[in-house]
Amino acid sequence: MTRSVIYWTQLEPGNAASWTFLATEQGICRVLYPGDSPDRWISWLKRLAPGAQLKENREAIDRFGIFELWNDYFNGKRVSFDSVPLNELGTPFQQEVWAQLRQIPYGTVWTYRELAAAIGRPQAVRAVGTANGANPLPILVPCHRVIGSNRTLVGYRGGLAIKEMLLHLEGVESIDSKGHARFQF
Repeated sequence: MTRSVIYWTQLEPGNAASWTFLATEQGICRVLYPGDSPDRWISWLKRLAPGAQLKENREAIDRFGIFELWNDYFNGKRVSFDSVPLNELGTPFQQEVWAQLRQIPYGTVWTYRELAAAIGRPQAVRAVGTANGANPLPILVPCHRVIGSNRTLVGYRGGLAIKEMLLHLEGVESIDSKGHARFQF
């Protein structure tokens, strides 16, 4: 039996910190924030792709066209990642939420309540928030475009400073940082 391969590489867009990309033959499956611990993504990988072999291979990921778009995004260009093949490893509910996240336009924010309503589950705000937080493909699946009902930055696995930077990059200026202190690093 052949073991699946997960390719990985790192990219530093402009002067920004290094982001790590993981991909299968089907597409990008995980984007890691700068400073993410390898222990965290290795345990994620073991849970969702047991027995997969990790192999550093920039070309295997570059063929998906991600790097030029990524650099353009961080250089302030309005970019669509719709052409980048994704291999979303998650539950059907998570994938439903992530599909809706991709509908949030560049430079726009929605609340978790609006996101829950958009998938036809207005009472599932917390579940939607949990699925949003489990998004393995930040920026490609723009979970940073979701804010609290009080119109403030709340919860972001990469930290509120990165969330705020991404929103500012997209031209969103009027959001306050009022999230939990553990996300403000």
